[in-house]
Amino acid sequence: MIRRPDPSLLDLYDALLFDLDGTLMHGSRAIPHGAEAVEIARGAGRTVVFATNNASRTPQQAAEHLAVVGISASPEEFVTSPQVASRLLADRLGPGAQVLVVGGPSLAAQIREVGLSPVESDSENVVAVVQGWSPDLDWARLAEGAYAIRHGAYWMATNVDATLPTERGLAPGNGSLVAALRHATGVEPAVAGKPEPGMFELAARDHRSRRPLIIGDRLDTDIEGAVRAGMDSLLVLTGVDGTETALRAEPVRRPTYILPDLAELAAPFPLPVTEGHRARCGAVSALWSDGDITVNGDVGDPRVLRAVLALLHEHSADAAWTGNLRDQHGTVLQPAAR
Repeated sequence: MIRRPDPSLLDLYDALLFDLDGTLMHGSRAIPHGAEAVEIARGAGRTVVFATNNASRTPQQAAEHLAVVGISASPEEFVTSPQVASRLLADRLGPGAQVLVVGGPSLAAQIREVGLSPVESDSENVVAVVQGWSPDLDWARLAEGAYAIRHGAYWMATNVDATLPTERGLAPGNGSLVAALRHATGVEPAVAGKPEPGMFELAARDHRSRRPLIIGDRLDTDIEGAVRAGMDSLLVLTGVDGTETALRAEPVRRPTYILPDLAELAAPFPLPVTEGHRARCGAVSALWSDGDITVNGDVGDPRVLRAVLALLHEHSADAAWTGNLRDQHGTVLQPAAR
């Protein structure tokens, strides 16, 4: 009997929704294998979408920035948290309503594009505040936002990412600045971007995808957003979160798959098969025993991680896993952070 070859991820999904920062690039520096993965996906006829919480660029500017790291893209391939925030605000407010923008020019442009009126200072006519990351955001603009929120303006954050990956490391993200206004006003904002599921749902609907795969580096945005949208996810270990954190995550932040990077996107990708307390994936396997998991294979092997994740989905579906990962000799293993 001839065994059929294992499918690749490109065979399993009709669209790939890529995060940007930490997944395809660090600031202006390309992450290895990212550009090749995007082109391979396009060459296989898969829909490519770039889904980002970054509020500092319009889709056109984001496409131009991707070109710097060797990835060609068109504005139509992007779904951004400012786009989602603007649509939600337009649905809520009347045409021409004044929205105080605590962010940069690209966020203001997005607000204007949906028929609302962006402004820079508070007044009695301001009915909403939208906040997104900008490298030029200063105390004066944060103060205007606080004044408006305190007088009752509806407050929406494009995202609440605490950090932003750059070529120099992790810098404060929009969530850190949102925390300042939350602390100053005592008000909790509505959130448009990841981990809210709307970004992925909108992207899948607009691109007519029936089986998308969400690809990102953060559990608290990319992976949680995918889980809440009911979509499969791939955590790549090129940005914020690592293997140990992913295995110990709450179920709402638990990825479907983990890979070191995007190098093997088109390679055979054996899927785990769970039979009771055992899961196997290709030539490796994992066994659930009283909350511990014993692996038959190298813990750094992505197939081993797929078997472990399959057991967690089966036996720890409602809580974070607190057991030990062991080898066949009973030795406790510590997965590498990356």
